[in-house]
Amino acid sequence: MEIFMASPVASIIFAITLATSLWAFSNENIYANFILNPYGVSRGQRVYTVITSGLIHKDWNHLFFNMLSYYFFAFQLEMLLGHWQFALLYVVSLILSDLPSIQKHKEDIWYNSLGASGAISAVIFSFIMFSPTSQMGLIFIPIPIPAWIFGILYLVYCHFASKHARDNVNHDAHLFGALSGIIITFALHHNVINEFIQKF
Repeated sequence: MEIFMASPVASIIFAITLATSLWAFSNENIYANFILNPYGVSRGQRVYTVITSGLIHKDWNHLFFNMLSYYFFAFQLEMLLGHWQFALLYVVSLILSDLPSIQKHKEDIWYNSLGASGAISAVIFSFIMFSPTSQMGLIFIPIPIPAWIFGILYLVYCHFASKHARDNVNHDAHLFGALSGIIITFALHHNVINEFIQKF
């Protein structure tokens, strides 16, 4: 309970995302109205979905992994970055992470995107800026590695996957969310680069 009290913004975002995703699972109208369609958005239709698409998820697995990642980093980050700063980073990264997909798929009428992955990538990379030597890992590969190495591998993978993958994962949102997290963190906390270097 203490961590929720210390990180009220992260707690609210966590609760809203969970509630909205669960609501969408049982309400097709919410799902249809909240999902991001780059073809429509690029033509000025349902522009609000650059935000609402981050409040819904494809299925239980998608929701679980995103919220688990969020839980591990968001509450700590808010205490490091600040309350309004965390809110700004999350919302702006959510929007910025969608822009490349809107541009890339503006002629693909059947392409849709959803999930909080872009904003969560920003949260993870902002945390890495503050704590580059902390240990991170993947559930499927339970071997911890320094966060800064994890970050590099993640960026390389996202860049490769966005160009070559044929799955249904929006790797562009992951990549640009991560980059947004780095840039916004530096804009809000100019000493973060010096602090990053001093950690080594």
